[in-house]
Amino acid sequence: MTVKEVSTVLEELAPLGYAEDFDNVGLLVGNPNSEVTGVLVTLDTLESVIDEAIANRCNLIVSFHPIIFSGLKKITGRTYVERVVLKAIRNDIAIYSMHTALDNVPQGVNAKICEVLGIADSKILIPQKGTLKKLTTYVPLENVNSVKEALFEAGAGNIGKYSNCSFSIDGIGNYKAGSDANPSKGNVGELHYEKETQINVVFSKIHQSKIIKALLDSHPYEEVAYEISTLDNTDQNIGIGMVGTLNDSVNEIEFLEHVKKKMNASIVRHSELLGKQIKKVAVLGGSGAFAIEAAKSAGADVYITSDLKYHEFYKAENKIVIADIGHYETEQFTKNILVDYLTKKIPNFAVRLSESKTNPIKYL
Repeated sequence: MTVKEVSTVLEELAPLGYAEDFDNVGLLVGNPNSEVTGVLVTLDTLESVIDEAIANRCNLIVSFHPIIFSGLKKITGRTYVERVVLKAIRNDIAIYSMHTALDNVPQGVNAKICEVLGIADSKILIPQKGTLKKLTTYVPLENVNSVKEALFEAGAGNIGKYSNCSFSIDGIGNYKAGSDANPSKGNVGELHYEKETQINVVFSKIHQSKIIKALLDSHPYEEVAYEISTLDNTDQNIGIGMVGTLNDSVNEIEFLEHVKKKMNASIVRHSELLGKQIKKVAVLGGSGAFAIEAAKSAGADVYITSDLKYHEFYKAENKIVIADIGHYETEQFTKNILVDYLTKKIPNFAVRLSESKTNPIKYL
């Protein structure tokens, strides 16, 4: 397999179009057409991880965190990022990053936290905005079904648990073909009227190029009239964080001890305990201060995340218990998700779980 082919498999799990705008995901280092000898999966790409890849003849590293986050103006080996990039290039090792693309899918980082902690019936905490779009186009009556089928095949018309969804309005379209046109209906230089159907379909933004191609390939007209708009509606299956419930209510101390044990956390920093039973739990892997209000609005009894500053604990306001268990700790199972997924998708290929310990934070 090539790097590009493995990337395609990864993007079936976590489409890059779902990553946050600030992020840097996808192939960061390497030639997409290189043949892959083996895949090493890691949370972070450090020099030790490059050495591990070399030792195991893996020339593709799949990393959760991007080693290149902002632009590099120089690559001299002065910083750890530059040294990693230089060593990867010297040894023909490609680096692919998942990060928030994997954060924002329902089977990603936060789903794994829910699984480990025994949180059931989980749903997205903050659905991502701008993921849903609508295509409106106009088709001659006899071509409506074939164009719809092509659009559905390309991924349009999926709404929640329903597929092949569309809305149609019949009307009359008109046009006059220019001297150099080749109209499928009507004659050059004559005003032509045609019974048409307006077709409206909703689709996910990650399928836009494929859907436009399907429309242009299936439509009988030489020039196809269409428009695409971004909807305010949110896709409830795409977004950051998750919230769900425990099978049985437990007291706060018991639950936090459970979290500490299951998440291998050295320490749990938390807001004031409220003397309440814990039943509804919100989680967000990585830095999650921005989602405190969302966790409260969701009615969560406790919110598990990381990287909280001193004053952010005040935002609990005696309505919720906020717990910071560490950035690495919330994302540590990410590489297991990827190894399990790749092993199932490409079972005859060498996929290894990195043994390098990349957590930069140590505790006494």
